Amino acid sequence: MESIWITDVSPRDGLQNQPKHLSTHEKLALIRLLVAAGLERIEVTSFVSPSAVPQMADAADLLSLVISEFPKLQSTVLVPNLKGLERARLAGASEISVVLAATDTMNRKNINQSLADATRNCQDTVRAAKAMGMRTRTYLAVAFDCPFEGVTPVPTLLALAQQMQAVQVDEIVIADTIGSATPGRVRDCLSVLGWAIPMNQLAMHFHDTRGLAVANTWAALEAGIRRFDASAGGLGGCPFAPGAAGNLATEDLVLMAQGSGFQTNIDLGRLLDVIEFAQHKMDRPLGGRSYSWLALQKQKGDLDPRGLSQGQSDA
Repeated sequence: MESIWITDVSPRDGLQNQPKHLSTHEKLALIRLLVAAGLERIEVTSFVSPSAVPQMADAADLLSLVISEFPKLQSTVLVPNLKGLERARLAGASEISVVLAATDTMNRKNINQSLADATRNCQDTVRAAKAMGMRTRTYLAVAFDCPFEGVTPVPTLLALAQQMQAVQVDEIVIADTIGSATPGRVRDCLSVLGWAIPMNQLAMHFHDTRGLAVANTWAALEAGIRRFDASAGGLGGCPFAPGAAGNLATEDLVLMAQGSGFQTNIDLGRLLDVIEFAQHKMDRPLGGRSYSWLALQKQKGDLDPRGLSQGQSDA
């Protein structure tokens, strides 16, 4: 059975824009539940400015606790620049991500830099992280559409991916930041990127703003992608997409993948424990499109770890 690899981003991307702030130990409890569900790779936190993103002000403390309790967990953190990288290094980080928006306006709105300056910043940060022996990821944000400039041309995306590949980044994450991608566009985008970037170096990060995250994931799977970001319960969203439903829900991805013959090593029943915990702490309903059905199956005792009801066979 072929495997896919999932990075759950709920502790970072899921929490960073939430009005309710979780304590360090509440975040650690969330991560414990993710690990118990079988997640082997988690985006733990972000070393951005605490004044800009107060939800991530405890990044160093949280990462240190996670590394101490789960030394074998692939803990990845986001860093905005060399200063953030140094903070992450001191906290014990072994894997970092940088974010490069694919349009000039998005970079200026987000970090007050031009596209050219943002590209150099990301390249410098990746080079420095590689010199420290860290694994590195680059998010190419607004990869399909920018809320300020409209459609992102695929040749622009390819050029940025190649510039990051030139500094030997380990993974390039194509991020549908505002959730506007469609399966056809995913297919067309990857058909171009695949000529220059190995599929095993690419990952996808979908948002479910228009209800197409799972369909887009299937298109990426068919194109050869095996690495995906997702967030338990769909926790998260983009501040530039009002009404966005949040990230691709981890439970939706796992249910679809495991029901289609892919292995994830994630227990759906335990994943529901994560969502129930997050709902309680955030004081609002969460859950992807499959959550209600999964919760009902669990309540009836009919849910196996793959998401199949007990009367359902693999045949």
